[in-house]
Amino acid sequence: ATGDRIASPMPGQVIAVNVSAGDRVAAGAALVVIEAMKMEHTLRAPRACRVATVACAVGDRVEEGVELVRLEA
Repeated sequence: ATGDRIASPMPGQVIAVNVSAGDRVAAGAALVVIEAMKMEHTLRAPRACRVATVACAVGDRVEEGVELVRLEA
């Protein structure tokens, strides 16, 4: 997760979306959980901020590098 773009670290399936656009989140808050290679990968907020957009839903299959959540600056 770099800057304001939270992207999938690898191909997988979205199994949890814990935020909605407009939510305020704390640093380290779990945003999205992806299942890949039989393991769960939790993508976390790098800092306290507000969620600008959520571009995924539970059940989505995503490729590596696909933007899942955008955070406001």
